[in-house]
Amino acid sequence: MQQNTYSVTAVKNEPVHSYAEGTIEREKLLKSIEIARNEVKDIPMIINGEEIRTDKKIEIRPPHDIKHLLGNYHKGDESHVKSAINAALKAKENWENMPWEERSAIFLRAAGLIAGPYRTKLNAATMLGQSKNVHQAEIDAACELTDFLRFNVQYMNNIYYVQPESDELRRNQFDQRPLEGFVFALTPFNFTAIAGNLPTAPAMAGNTVVWKPSNTQIYSASVLMEIFKEAGLPDGVINLIYVSGPVAGKEIFSHPDFAGIHFTGSTKVFQSIWKEIGNNISKYKSYPRIVGETGGKNFILAHPSSEPVQVATALTRGAFEYQGQKCSAASRAYLPKSLWSEIIKEIECDLNKMKTGPVEDFSNFINAVIDEASFNSLVSYIEAAKKDTDTEILFGGTYNKSKGYFIEPTILLTKNPHYITMEEELFGPVLTIYLYEDKEFDNVLTLINNTSIYGLTGSIFSKDRRAIEKAKQILRHAAGNFYINDKPTGAVVNQQPFGGARGSGTNDKAGSYLNLLRWISPRTIKECFLPPESFKYPFLGNI
Repeated sequence: MQQNTYSVTAVKNEPVHSYAEGTIEREKLLKSIEIARNEVKDIPMIINGEEIRTDKKIEIRPPHDIKHLLGNYHKGDESHVKSAINAALKAKENWENMPWEERSAIFLRAAGLIAGPYRTKLNAATMLGQSKNVHQAEIDAACELTDFLRFNVQYMNNIYYVQPESDELRRNQFDQRPLEGFVFALTPFNFTAIAGNLPTAPAMAGNTVVWKPSNTQIYSASVLMEIFKEAGLPDGVINLIYVSGPVAGKEIFSHPDFAGIHFTGSTKVFQSIWKEIGNNISKYKSYPRIVGETGGKNFILAHPSSEPVQVATALTRGAFEYQGQKCSAASRAYLPKSLWSEIIKEIECDLNKMKTGPVEDFSNFINAVIDEASFNSLVSYIEAAKKDTDTEILFGGTYNKSKGYFIEPTILLTKNPHYITMEEELFGPVLTIYLYEDKEFDNVLTLINNTSIYGLTGSIFSKDRRAIEKAKQILRHAAGNFYINDKPTGAVVNQQPFGGARGSGTNDKAGSYLNLLRWISPRTIKECFLPPESFKYPFLGNI
């Protein structure tokens, strides 16, 4: 039973380093980048704590410098999936019976390693492997993952602390059991923090995990596993495999001990996973927990009372930070015609100052998109827009993949509020704007609510409280994270727990205690100190 609690030090969000010129952290990070670029890293799978290599090695190259070789990872097959499952099941009894305070100490140590001695190594890996600029890597790999680990320890401790009411004659308890079986963590390329949180959150609750990262995030995932092992994570608790999605799914979703999936990725993939789990439901020992954060078609709405410069800043930051490859990125905007000339002037000023290039040059705001498949998909949307009579390209629309997968920040202006780029998730630096007549504000709220299948993030800019309240009401289900006078990106652990509904996932709010509740299966225990010794109740009288 995991009833142990202890006093957890009050947690604060990890401070963000600036990496400004002349700072020590900038010097250390540049050194870490240099070391990483001068090494061709050999990256094995980690199963039951052992390094597993195969005869099939896959090259890893920076998306912004595709001629440079960072390393090679060892691709696995179905035998490695089976081994990872067996290792997780073998490790489960000892792990779930380990005292909670000992389990938590491992993750607190991991957080300390990330915030301290591993900070620049993990940031450098994220920058090079996923083409993130220094600020985006810092708020992701160093800060958000540190926050996930520390706050999740606090949340889990609080969950153990809450107990049902007892009295003098009986004691009632919650036994917060882990799930029965193993958990599958399927993680995305775009956030190192998510890649670290998805396997560790279930593990904190006593579960053991099979972890498959995105192929384009393996470089930094290998550093995460190094950190977890350094922190003292026992063998088999988290098993890191590099296999294709179908190979992993075939073995995992047909296994009777499959207990749950922690997922971040595309809506289409999540829906196929859900369907596969449903098809196999009779095989499982219990109903699997399905936790997923998927796509988004996130909006910015400006009311006529808003400040143009604030709207413009939200658009350029929200749409183009990390090349628009955030689940929360702003990709559609609804702007009043009365403010358009001022907003576009500010946008143009911002875009003229944004530089595009490799992450090693800290003056670059825009870097490369993640891979050639993403590049080609985005180009197809841009080229289609050039031919559409209702749409024009205001900025950008250029691209080049001779050195890396670079796409300039692109802004489309459309007369059609249902144009394809207003409805479909592109996951790149493409923003589509629709202009509305000021008097049509109420109708635009309905338009936004009904345009997309998604419901992840959105924001409104306004100084009119009546307009804000109306937007909050009509758009209640259009965004799981709703922002007022701010861009719709940048959720912080314990401040804005993250997740959306509709086509955007199960809304289990990573960065809050709600997510941890999905990885436990409570048992209620009643102990009677003076058990009854007769079947008779008073209503029966004297019989």
